[in-house]
Amino acid sequence: MIGKLGRAGTFAVAAGVSRALYAGLRRRDDERWRRENHAGRSVDLYAGPATAVGTALAAVSAASSGAPGPKAGGGPVAFAVLAAGACGAYDDVRGDHRRGFRAHLDALRHGELTSGAVKLFGIGAAGLVAGALLKERPVDKVLAGVVIAGTAHLVNLVDVAPGRAALTVLGLGAPGLLRGSLAAAPMGAAAAVLTEDLGERTMLGDTGAHALGAAVGGAIAAGNGRFGLVVHAAGLIAVAACAELKAEEAPRPEASGEAQ
Repeated sequence: MIGKLGRAGTFAVAAGVSRALYAGLRRRDDERWRRENHAGRSVDLYAGPATAVGTALAAVSAASSGAPGPKAGGGPVAFAVLAAGACGAYDDVRGDHRRGFRAHLDALRHGELTSGAVKLFGIGAAGLVAGALLKERPVDKVLAGVVIAGTAHLVNLVDVAPGRAALTVLGLGAPGLLRGSLAAAPMGAAAAVLTEDLGERTMLGDTGAHALGAAVGGAIAAGNGRFGLVVHAAGLIAVAACAELKAEEAPRPEASGEAQ
């Protein structure tokens, strides 16, 4: 088992594992994990599962001594990453392309469980569980859960062009390096596939976007106290509300994942 790692070690493990897994998955060439982007190019979705696993493994071994609270650590974050990645993978393979929470909740009221509803409830529940493990007080547990699930949603929202989600992860994660090593896990994984993502050879899809977002959210939750959690949660809720309004006005997309 890898011992506690510092920032550089966590980044290196996440990048190395993600890179190795991505290379291995590409050799499989499963059509279910390929999509056509906006330019008509066929791209794979293997960056998603590769970065999810790489991030989770690195998070478990990350040193997080800079984070407040005795329960702060990578285990709960790794759980949220894998759960978010699994829900995203289901949407990548079985997604029905409906946009917005309301559309999926309306379908659920009519007895249809959509892939979007699986993500909404699955990632939300995983975020709350991770938040409960990261924090001591009930209010902080809930706020941490909102931050984790909300950041996963945020990164998926920006995943509309090559490299945008990965660059967002790098930007959001950078301040967290001042508080500990957890943020280095999603940053290393994102950096490992950034060149292929920008080159339109792969895309993170819902698997990678949600997993990396959950990891960044976990690092934010672990490294902040009550005030920081409130600020981040409020901002994420506002972004989600704005995105919901736009989703109701926008036409349905023809493909899931990145609208590249």
